[in-house]
Amino acid sequence: MHTVDHILEKSGRDPAWLAHHSGLELVRIVAIVEGRWLPSPGERRCIAAALEASLEDISWGHTMSPRNVRYHQFGIEKEFGE
Repeated sequence: MHTVDHILEKSGRDPAWLAHHSGLELVRIVAIVEGRWLPSPGERRCIAAALEASLEDISWGHTMSPRNVRYHQFGIEKEFGE
């Protein structure tokens, strides 16, 4: 079982390819690939079909690191690395 981003990386494809082949909007695919959005059952079927995978072969959970969330909320300290 792998995440969508892992499957895309291993196949040499990008989110634009997946958006085109799944029929979903690119912004939604990017959010799913980044782990910020859980796809609906219908979106999961479209993505799995485009990737020629079964629903059970794909990990659909959130994958965004809490560390990245904190960085995006507060930024990096000015004296970072000094």
